[in-house]
Amino acid sequence: MNKAEELQKSRLFEGLLPEEIEMLSELIQQKKFEAESVVFEQGDVGDSLYLLVEGKVDVIRKNEDGSEHVIATLDAPDFFGEMSLIDKEYRSATIKAKTDSILLCLTNKNLHSFARVYKNGFTLVVINIARVLSSRLRDTNEKLASVM
Repeated sequence: MNKAEELQKSRLFEGLLPEEIEMLSELIQQKKFEAESVVFEQGDVGDSLYLLVEGKVDVIRKNEDGSEHVIATLDAPDFFGEMSLIDKEYRSATIKAKTDSILLCLTNKNLHSFARVYKNGFTLVVINIARVLSSRLRDTNEKLASVM
């Protein structure tokens, strides 16, 4: 798999120069998950973002009573974990591979290594993350409004 080509498919990396994509492809790690395996659990401390290259994952929220609800199913080239990439706080949901999946993992440490070399590229990535977060928040607001 060509990681640079996979990165270019994601709206997270829109607008980056080829040399910026190339550096990120060197920093990012490929990980494979079998169907039904957990990528991370709600409540885990996180510091990384995952780009889904192949397969599907479920985003699962656990309630206080222990019940679980699939709140979304993601497929390529979706990404997740962006909040913990920025703030290194607890994961807000569990991610479980629905099918055999290939993910690319970008850690906070590697993102900062990228930022030291490519400040403009880093700024674009952060703006792209903000766009996606805004879109997801807007969708959530719409869903909440429809149940009220």
